[in-house]
Amino acid sequence: MKKKVYFKTFGCRTNLYDSQVMMSALQEYDITENETEADVVVINSCTVTNGADTHVRSYISQLEKKDKNQRLFLTGCGAHTKGESLLKEGRVHGVFGQSEKEKIDMLLKQEQPFYDPGDLNHIDDTVVDEFIGKSRAFIKIQEGCNFRCSYCIIPFVRGDARSMDEDKILEQIRRLALNGFGEFILTGTNVGSYGQDTKTSLAKLMKKMSLIRGVRRIRLGSVEPIQITDEFKEILDEPWMEKHMHIALQHTSPTMLKLMNRRNVYKQDRELFEFLASKGFAIGTDFITGFPGESETLWREAMEHAKALPLTHLHAFTYSKRDGTPAAHMKPEVNGKVAKERLHEIESLVAQKNYAFRKQCAHDKQVLDVLVESFKNGKYHGLDQNFNKIIIDSNEDLLGNWIQITQYDVKEDGNYARV
Repeated sequence: MKKKVYFKTFGCRTNLYDSQVMMSALQEYDITENETEADVVVINSCTVTNGADTHVRSYISQLEKKDKNQRLFLTGCGAHTKGESLLKEGRVHGVFGQSEKEKIDMLLKQEQPFYDPGDLNHIDDTVVDEFIGKSRAFIKIQEGCNFRCSYCIIPFVRGDARSMDEDKILEQIRRLALNGFGEFILTGTNVGSYGQDTKTSLAKLMKKMSLIRGVRRIRLGSVEPIQITDEFKEILDEPWMEKHMHIALQHTSPTMLKLMNRRNVYKQDRELFEFLASKGFAIGTDFITGFPGESETLWREAMEHAKALPLTHLHAFTYSKRDGTPAAHMKPEVNGKVAKERLHEIESLVAQKNYAFRKQCAHDKQVLDVLVESFKNGKYHGLDQNFNKIIIDSNEDLLGNWIQITQYDVKEDGNYARV
């Protein structure tokens, strides 16, 4: 009887994809979605903040209390920052970098504890044709980042930007489309840099993807404002393009953007966002509150700027010191309570903007194109083309289906429909 492996994934969509690569590569083990029945647990870790490292350590502590016989392995970005110390403490049996994940069978069989950080110039060539427990497919198109934002450790644990082979990406999409997947989410460390090293571009790749039979919707992970080129703007009206873009700003105060060593400029960001909104796009962004040097005056300026942006979605978090980055030594630090209050303030603002956006969609009688992803508490849950959640009441089996919804109620916590 084969031993069972449970995959615990922390962090971003790139890690989700990497976990699927490991699952696809497994030959000599069975995968379980039940952590308690696993003989082996593979922890795909995140290390974007010191707090992310703490979450991984806490998870390992929980496992140690429950089952002393489980064998634990650590991979992901945390393998480079905390892997050696966890191995020396005897808390994990093995540590391996992302470049080694295709050898998962061999690694899990090793009897001696090991540390194999791998190669930061590695490019995946695995083709994933199934996503366990998912209705959307994640496609990793690049790895690494050439930006050097002052708060970010990721380039040091993921390496410089490098693009996956286009033929491999398209082959993967063909296989997944044949297996019934219609929505594809392009992921990577810095998605918008795709093609810079191979003399192609993100727009060209997406056009080729759209020609594959079965591809219904293409969604991007986070891109940088400077990566929305004139060529990219030409595909915005395509029917397969999700009407939602997530564009990383991190802040809206010019002074704070300089301290963060960001490449975007607020004035240009606003022009871009207004252009996308005029095309009917919902727009999300990342935002950090409480970064060192964020005075009350700069915060008020940032909020005035945020109010002027046509934002609908937000991924915001309070600044958390990351050892090994320039920001870790910056002063003055912002009080944690103040940072949290600012986080809630901007979250509240964007929630109101999202509600207004959805109400306008309903007023304009916009038809929602929904992929039904899950069934919880007697209701179906899905996402529309604007990346807004909708909860559906139906007696039919809608799971995994695409449905068009014309009648829906807009409430503050989401859209609701009866089908």
